[in-house]
Amino acid sequence: MDRILIVGSPGSGKTTLGRIMAEKLGIPLVHLDKLFWREGWVEAPRDEFDALLTAELKKDKWIIDGNFSRTLNMRLQRADTVIFLDYPSPVCLLRVLKRVAKNYGITRPDMGEGCPEKLDLEFLSYVWSFRSKERPVIVERLSAAKNVELITIRNKREYKEFMSRLKYKGP
Repeated sequence: MDRILIVGSPGSGKTTLGRIMAEKLGIPLVHLDKLFWREGWVEAPRDEFDALLTAELKKDKWIIDGNFSRTLNMRLQRADTVIFLDYPSPVCLLRVLKRVAKNYGITRPDMGEGCPEKLDLEFLSYVWSFRSKERPVIVERLSAAKNVELITIRNKREYKEFMSRLKYKGP
């Protein structure tokens, strides 16, 4: 595991898992949201985002957390491992609501500068409908990916099992 993608619904724990894995494995963590969002929740221009992502993908080791389906295929071409956090919508929605309550008005470390946590009904709707709208696209692309180890985690038990197998490599 040198080039790891972590995908899944918002609220599935991508960033948390990425942080833990980066620490345990000594691999740099890249947040797609941090590359994409500019101050005031302004989207980065497509060519700028793609250039930043391409520069990260060229590196020998990385963990990238985030979905951004438009760029999933280019990330899959370089990844050796994909972790798909495939939790039910109610679990993800509850986690998002807890995150908003905890961080409201604060820019999280995994976000672009000047993008404070907010309550957004459009985003909550996206989280709720993720399994029916976004998940099928992810599943299709992951099943077509070649030379990638796919790890799907659907619940706390599978998460704990995965974490118990994760070995620290050291610096």
